Amino acid sequence: MSQDSDRPAQLARRRFLKRLAAGGAAAGAAASAPAWGGSSLADAFADFFQDQYQRMSPEEVREALARIERKAKRRYGVEIRCQDTPAVPGVVFGYALNISKCRGYRDCVHACVRENNLSRDTQYIRVIEMPKGSLDLNQGDHYYAADLVPREGHYYLPMQCMQCDNPPCVKACPIEATWREPDGVVVVDYDWCFGCRYCMAACPYQARHFNWARPLLAPDEINPDTHYLGNRPRPRGVVEKCHFCLQRTRVGRQPACQEACPTGARIFGNLLDPDSEIRYVLEHKAVFRLKEDLGTEPKFWYFRDA
Repeated sequence: MSQDSDRPAQLARRRFLKRLAAGGAAAGAAASAPAWGGSSLADAFADFFQDQYQRMSPEEVREALARIERKAKRRYGVEIRCQDTPAVPGVVFGYALNISKCRGYRDCVHACVRENNLSRDTQYIRVIEMPKGSLDLNQGDHYYAADLVPREGHYYLPMQCMQCDNPPCVKACPIEATWREPDGVVVVDYDWCFGCRYCMAACPYQARHFNWARPLLAPDEINPDTHYLGNRPRPRGVVEKCHFCLQRTRVGRQPACQEACPTGARIFGNLLDPDSEIRYVLEHKAVFRLKEDLGTEPKFWYFRDA
């Protein structure tokens, strides 16, 4: 197989799925029902043609990883390593953030951008400056001056993907291009996402981001250690999101944001490990989750020091 022989096939499949989704939406509208809802034929086509990453054979996975590495070499002139590290049995990742310690420096934001090969106009983490005593996100400031923090009378609330146990984004995807992994991380297969953005509309945390243009990265800015479901270079026209740094966390390292935090506000770990720090926090601190009333069951908690 030549280096470029897989590209026409990939594009053809994406065009087919776009037409298929458009046709399903049109049929649903004609029937005064939601697109894809109750359409067994559309579901059957989606299952048949979108034999997604989860169900690929080992050989198909190896071919996909090699293709990703070749494309990165052609586009950026950089050798990358795209891994397929699976979820570790007995591990479910969770995050807790100590609001008492966060000072709003945004080191976590910048570390995430560098680690995950993000376009410099994309951020998985948003830090909001909030008036003390308020939990009303409408009163928060996303664009505060980082050189003036911490500001008296305020606290800082970082937000990112909550890795929900009941993720509405997954339910909204018409072709199952996003799903929840066994370790609890909600991922996206960027080869199957065709950018309908239904997941963005469904997410109550504004944690998904659409690539309007090809990511612009200088070769010396690219992190070469990537994961198929994580920080590999993403194409234009897909939705991306935080993935708890799978390229790091599945091999025993901490997420880049946690590692970069200068105040120790971030705690990450295995929720199934009774001796983990995050379990201690959940069992001994008063914790809360954003928009818990929606039933999304986020695995991202906030707490304060006593």
